[in-house]
Amino acid sequence: MESLIPRGRSEIAPGAVHLPDWLDLDRQRELVTACREWAGSPAGMRSARLPSGGVMSVRTVCLGWHWYPYRYSRTVADGDGSPVTPFPDWLGDLGRQALADAYRRDAADYRPDVALVNFYDATARMGMHQDRDEHSREPVVSLSLGDTCVFRFGNTENRNRPWTDLQLCSGDLFVFGGPSRLAYHGVPRTLPGTGPDIGMTGGRLNITLRVSGMD
Repeated sequence: MESLIPRGRSEIAPGAVHLPDWLDLDRQRELVTACREWAGSPAGMRSARLPSGGVMSVRTVCLGWHWYPYRYSRTVADGDGSPVTPFPDWLGDLGRQALADAYRRDAADYRPDVALVNFYDATARMGMHQDRDEHSREPVVSLSLGDTCVFRFGNTENRNRPWTDLQLCSGDLFVFGGPSRLAYHGVPRTLPGTGPDIGMTGGRLNITLRVSGMD
């Protein structure tokens, strides 16, 4: 849905940058098509089981490296052992452009090799957590598709306040690195029925690109 109030670039914390409407509708539709193909691969969408025995409400498919709590593998090690879906070169190009636009600098040296594609239905949530399973501390690039979500971006010390809540809409870019690379963050809720016409019947897709730092 189009906002009545113009949304501009903002730096939520040092190294954490929000660029609203970074992806146009055609690019969003292309990414939705790609996500649908990845989700249908042998190493497709699944809900990860936590060490506590709980099951995440978000469903995930991984590219390049398979993530499961709290490590990476080249196969779906917590499932049927299928090889992970390769990380496409064009997605790395998109990540470099995203980083360059967010940080207003050359990003030719940014080489993401892993992507987590998360699908949120109307009831899915993501608790406050750090993205710390990568060996590298290069920035994380996050792209939103579909329904708007409330994104909670916190501090680097714990899951408690202070934090900032902002809405991430379809097409938005959010990058966090530098002093904010290990900030706790999560998604307390989504807003059903807020997504544009990009080929989704509902829900939210979030694509996060990372540099694994692994061979």
